[in-house]
Amino acid sequence: MAKILLENYCFPENLIGMQEAIQQAINSGEILQISDRKTLAAVLTVGVQGALNDPRLTVSYEPNFVPMMPQMLPSLPVEQLIWLVRNSVKLDILDNNVGYLRIDRIIGEETAAKLGSLLRDNIWDKVAQTSSLIFDLRYSTAGELSGVPFIISYFSEPDALIHIDTVYDRPSNTTKELWTMPSLIGEKYGKKKDVIILTSKRTMGAAEAVAYTLKNLKRAIIVGERSAGGSVKVQKIRIAQSAFYITVPVARSVSPITGQSWEVSGVSPTVNIIAKEAVTKAKSLLAVRSAIPEVVQSISDKIVRFYAFTDRVPALLQHLQSTDLFSVVSEEDLAVRLNHDLQNVSEDPRLIIKYMQDNAAIVEEDPELYNVPDDMKLLRELVDTMFIVEILPHNTGYLRFDKFVKFSAGDKLEELMAKKVWEPLKDTNNLIIDLRYNTGGSSTSLVLILSYLQDVSQEHHFFTIYDSFQNTTTEYDSLPQITGPSYGSKRGVYVLTSYYTASVGEEFAYLIQSLHCGTVIGEITSGTLMHSKMFQIEGTNIAMTVPFINFLDNNGECWLGGGVVPDAIVLAEDAVQHAHEIANFHKGLRSLIERTGELLEKHYAIHEVALDVSKVLLSKWLEGLYRPVVDFESLASQLTADLQETSGDHRLHVFHCDVEPESLHDVPKIPTAEEVGYMIDALFKIELLPGNVGYLRFDMMADVEVVKATGPQLIKLVWSKIVNTDALVIDMRYNTGGYSTAIPLLCTYFFDAEPLRHLYTVFDRTTTTMTEVMTLPQVRGQRYGSSKGVYILTSHMTGSAAEVFIRTMKDLNRATIIGEPTTGGSLSSGTYQIGDSVLYASVPNQVVLSAITGKVWSVSGVEPHVIAQANDALPVAQRIIAARLLKREQGK
Repeated sequence: MAKILLENYCFPENLIGMQEAIQQAINSGEILQISDRKTLAAVLTVGVQGALNDPRLTVSYEPNFVPMMPQMLPSLPVEQLIWLVRNSVKLDILDNNVGYLRIDRIIGEETAAKLGSLLRDNIWDKVAQTSSLIFDLRYSTAGELSGVPFIISYFSEPDALIHIDTVYDRPSNTTKELWTMPSLIGEKYGKKKDVIILTSKRTMGAAEAVAYTLKNLKRAIIVGERSAGGSVKVQKIRIAQSAFYITVPVARSVSPITGQSWEVSGVSPTVNIIAKEAVTKAKSLLAVRSAIPEVVQSISDKIVRFYAFTDRVPALLQHLQSTDLFSVVSEEDLAVRLNHDLQNVSEDPRLIIKYMQDNAAIVEEDPELYNVPDDMKLLRELVDTMFIVEILPHNTGYLRFDKFVKFSAGDKLEELMAKKVWEPLKDTNNLIIDLRYNTGGSSTSLVLILSYLQDVSQEHHFFTIYDSFQNTTTEYDSLPQITGPSYGSKRGVYVLTSYYTASVGEEFAYLIQSLHCGTVIGEITSGTLMHSKMFQIEGTNIAMTVPFINFLDNNGECWLGGGVVPDAIVLAEDAVQHAHEIANFHKGLRSLIERTGELLEKHYAIHEVALDVSKVLLSKWLEGLYRPVVDFESLASQLTADLQETSGDHRLHVFHCDVEPESLHDVPKIPTAEEVGYMIDALFKIELLPGNVGYLRFDMMADVEVVKATGPQLIKLVWSKIVNTDALVIDMRYNTGGYSTAIPLLCTYFFDAEPLRHLYTVFDRTTTTMTEVMTLPQVRGQRYGSSKGVYILTSHMTGSAAEVFIRTMKDLNRATIIGEPTTGGSLSSGTYQIGDSVLYASVPNQVVLSAITGKVWSVSGVEPHVIAQANDALPVAQRIIAARLLKREQGK
């Protein structure tokens, strides 16, 4: 049995160790104890299937088996071949010119050659005239692989040959490639018309190869059941001279398209349905697919006609024309696919295509709902019921209205509103506008209400609307004149929102934020405002939502709708209480911002920059840019962003801390004699690399007093082991800094004793002193000297005092820097409390000036000589060192 498998099984690579495994089973004696032949056959079947994971391998005991050689079709008389083909092929033309072709046996290449004209005239030329095709392979259980290329070629274009299958035959140890044919007699079906292949559990062999290939070429949709999972070629071979036989797959198919096969696993359908319902399903599917061009065209037309982003239309149309809709099998599938693609291309979540199964009617809001009556009595009743005005504790005004009605400056409604609303509110300290129950209305009143919240002495641009229906662009500015007293922009305005706030209510909340004239508090709004119109695609259950309005705020930013996110997100029922708390917090906001500027002016290293930043902070507060700040944490975040943006110094930082932070640089603790050994082991790593190259890694910068106290042990345990190397790698990739006091001592070891070298100059803003930092005249132990190569490794984590050392060595051309740009830390920063608040500012109070140029060092970090990923820096350094040492040796 092992010999038969080795010579015939189509996966010979899986047979390694098979003979040994069988011999081991024989030696165990278990098989020899089986006396029943059929039981033995069953045991061997389980064993061989388990070993090779192939259910097609079976061992049987058949004493009466008589092998039969099937008669090859080409050897039959032509008349018999014609009769056979006519009984295995059926062709019908269904409604809407849909072809129905049933083939129960895939005929081979030789038979097709004999019957060429008959097949062409009676089948393929007639099929070619249909608009789409149902190709029924549910009953196809036999056939020859050599016929597959003809069928695949019929459904493809002749422009390029396609490699469709590779068949390996084990007995002959040969491999045959199947390709589409360069030419066919008669007309091809081509690759543009829809083809649906029907399969069943019985579909087997060559028919599976046809279905599998056309599916994976994206040329046909498979409808029905998973196919049988047959084999290219299976043989039943007698084991020696016994009555035992083993069934072996002797050939295998591998698709070059997928790298896999239909054998054993079968062909999975695109649409899974029981075989007897497959024709009905295929017909409905073709009806859906036949409508796709009209649907795509209708969508294209609506985009051209109504879509507000006119500059995006050409790309959308091009994408619609080139979108691959081959695998679409339902209207819902089509809607999902088009929606995904259009949103990806347009980057506009308002452009929506969806399937509406219940075919719900498209309801549009009646604008007449928000008209106001002309009768004065009715107008007064409307104002009295629509606006709720109160004066809350702490002289806080409260205004609630649940819809926006149509009115404009100077009309009767505005006069009544001025008396009802703005007169009572004019002297309040702050104003709460309650939109938690506001579901929208008419946008015509937006400009009027916003104008009351601005200073009337200046004109303000509110927003711009482009309407693609009207093809108009309208700019909305503050009104030059209003009837009632202006509330102005100096006092606090707090807009309350909820999940129910919708439509124009959302526009108002959005504009309050973009105009910086108020603070929004509450829940994220409903997100229902899309500035869009919905259309039903004719004859389908597909609906399309097209944005026809572009709403541009005062900054020129286009709002794409969606919910408005409040500055303070709280439950709607708690919003009034939070508004009082935030208004109270805002009272002290200007003082905190001014104190921050004063701290900078006093302590920041570059005084001119500090003066500019201080002015900018106050200017931003006056412009309302701090209205979104609702607590100390958000204030710290906003101040940090503004400080860093204005100064260009990422080291400036404001943070919130409920307890006074400890000083970042307390007096360092001098380690005891017992602690020194542990400290050195923990902080330093040394190694001797190939080529007499030293390696030193230390991950923090210790204070000079600590270095001096541990000096003898450092020399003995660390420095003495690397000082006599030919080159030195200093690994500072994980060194985030520490104390800068030891930098002169560290640098001194890499220069000669004479002359002393100017390393850098430090300007301290707090003391207004300028200090030149030099190398030291004497150090403990041996110097490394100024001639041997030094290579420093860096990463994006390297910072603070570590950067000062690296930049000094780079400035003085004493080291080659390899790795990533460093973080850009500061030499020294002071931490200062802002007023008596819980906010603290970290302010760099020293700058370092280059010993070479005299210019202030950049705060952007050290740029390496050789840029490399941090984890690659050491091998890169070793390669550079090896090359330089080799060059030096050759120079000698």
